Amino acid sequence: MNDFITGLQFLTRIHLVRETKWSSESFGHSVKYFPAVGAVLGLLYALIAVFGQTYLPTHMQAVIIVAAGIILTGGLHCDGLMDTADGLFSGRDRERMLDIMKDSRVGANGVVAILLLILFKWSIILDTDSKQLPYLLFAMPIIGRLAMVMSITLFPYARQEGIGKLFTQYTEKSSLTVACLFTILLLLMLDKHIWIASVLSICFAFIFNNYAVKKLGGLTGDIYGATAELTEAVYLFVAAIL
Repeated sequence: MNDFITGLQFLTRIHLVRETKWSSESFGHSVKYFPAVGAVLGLLYALIAVFGQTYLPTHMQAVIIVAAGIILTGGLHCDGLMDTADGLFSGRDRERMLDIMKDSRVGANGVVAILLLILFKWSIILDTDSKQLPYLLFAMPIIGRLAMVMSITLFPYARQEGIGKLFTQYTEKSSLTVACLFTILLLLMLDKHIWIASVLSICFAFIFNNYAVKKLGGLTGDIYGATAELTEAVYLFVAAIL
């Protein structure tokens, strides 16, 4: 339970207890619970969708759902997406890319990436059948966090230090297996089109991570966040089509 709370309070702004000290081991041990953290977020998104369908105009509901994803995570993954876009698409060498991603300033690529992501999610939410929307939103962050577990457990880390390094260093080998089991249990009763979208979006995450490794020699904490955001977007796109 403590490891789950560590993951919840690191990946979201939902603070159940006051943690003043974060151990390296707790970061690593929390990784297998990332899909469960996604389930907490997904439940909140689904509730917002149900409430919005009853009391809010369609466009306002879509805005609130997208905003909730940013607010509840503190923009953590959005920051990773922006830094990743600035670095990977800078056209520089490996070391310079890593320096750019570490810079706290946001460049043009990062701004364009986050604007496109917000517009993309907002549009798909508007185009999704209202009866299916709560189920799609529930599964979305679960799949995004499973993609993060895959990134942490299957790919090397690009830097010698950093918070992301703690996840890689102290994560158990069984974490991906446990995370997959959590995901299967959480999505067990959902429709097959959600399962198809989930599998295809995870495949996308694997391809994206491979691309980043070829560019940087490994992944970073920013790429973990970018992986979650992009996987969620691909998942919504495929699910909406199906």
